[in-house]
Amino acid sequence: MTTTPADEPDDAADREATGGRVMTATTLPFLVGGFLGPVGTMSVISIYPELRDTFDASTSAVNWSLSGYLLPMALFMLVSGTIGERYGRRRVTRITFIGYAIASVLCVLAPNLGVFITARVMQGVFNAFITPLLIAGLTEQVDPSRLGRAVGIYAGFQAAGGAAAPFISGVAATVNWRWTYVIIGAVAIGLATRPPSGEPRPAASAPPIRPLLTKRMASLWLSALSAAAGPIGIGVLVGVHLRDGLGVSSATTGVILLAAGVTAIVLSPTSGHLIDSWGPRRAALVSAASVTVLTVPLGLIGAAWGLAVAWIIVAGPVAFVPVNLQHLAAVAVPDNRGGALSSVLSFRFFGHALGPVIWVPLLADDPGWAFAGAGLLGLITMGALAVATRSDPDGVGAPPADVPTPSIAHPTTPTVIRPTTAAPSSPSTNPTEEST
Repeated sequence: MTTTPADEPDDAADREATGGRVMTATTLPFLVGGFLGPVGTMSVISIYPELRDTFDASTSAVNWSLSGYLLPMALFMLVSGTIGERYGRRRVTRITFIGYAIASVLCVLAPNLGVFITARVMQGVFNAFITPLLIAGLTEQVDPSRLGRAVGIYAGFQAAGGAAAPFISGVAATVNWRWTYVIIGAVAIGLATRPPSGEPRPAASAPPIRPLLTKRMASLWLSALSAAAGPIGIGVLVGVHLRDGLGVSSATTGVILLAAGVTAIVLSPTSGHLIDSWGPRRAALVSAASVTVLTVPLGLIGAAWGLAVAWIIVAGPVAFVPVNLQHLAAVAVPDNRGGALSSVLSFRFFGHALGPVIWVPLLADDPGWAFAGAGLLGLITMGALAVATRSDPDGVGAPPADVPTPSIAHPTTPTVIRPTTAAPSSPSTNPTEEST
């Protein structure tokens, strides 16, 4: 890993200060940032009627307040992590949260829908920097043996944000929907005071792009895209089918989706613990296989209560997949963690935008085929994850030089401490390791 001399003591000091713990005063702002992103993303879901009335607009026009947020976020995630690593995580994260707060203020003051959508586009652009840089910073704050647990807890905060967003904006709307963005902006300003460590790198040591252009990274991109367009994005189909296909009220559907979100919140730390216990390869393949098997038959459930119970249960395994994707991306390219994370997340959000376009139109004709088609994309996810982890079954990529390799029990091979500097080929060198 290329570092400046000043970076190494800072990272070591950070890990020593936290004692390897995940939940500390240092890491809490990262986790709250993970909560804030989904809150901002999903904040419009429950206030469509208020937005229509305020701006005298149609539902299709108001829908751009969500699409206009997701699309630029996915696009900028292709480069946001690399930009953050190049100019310094601390500086870029601080600018990100300040920019997010300014965009939130613009949402509050928007006199018409055009200005409101412009503000949402700005929020989406800034949100593209939040998760990659916060997870990259979190990675260097915790002991490597607890990394899976840390990413799992972070994912739990993300799930909590997504589940809470419609309720936060809904409660705010009882007074005025604009208070939603007052709250979001205030939290963003607070987080701007606690950015992760990471100073700018000199031009000679800028994070390299070439390590991102590998078979391993391409496989992670494909796994994120297929999973989001398929099994881990299937909650949209559940919500639409409950309302339109099974006649469940909007309020009851919201409660069901919230309950499923609570399942994800509760189980996300356990998912991270399983990664630490099983190893990344086994955890990733088991998660992809599980969601494929569990989501394919959901469309065959004809009773609303049956689908509700099934989805609340299945939501836990579904949440396991993003935890694996974020963990694998966090360690895939030690010289450019932010770039690896942001690119994988970009493909994931493109998948989330693509999935409803493909599967929702099929619901009215045949819910069984719609759910089955989405679920079966998990087979592509499985294959891509198998390729991504094949050459390094105990983790994707070598750890940075200043971080010891965690000891992970493996059912068939002993733990091997990998060298952190280039060495001549020897019998212990893995001949299948991918050259970058």
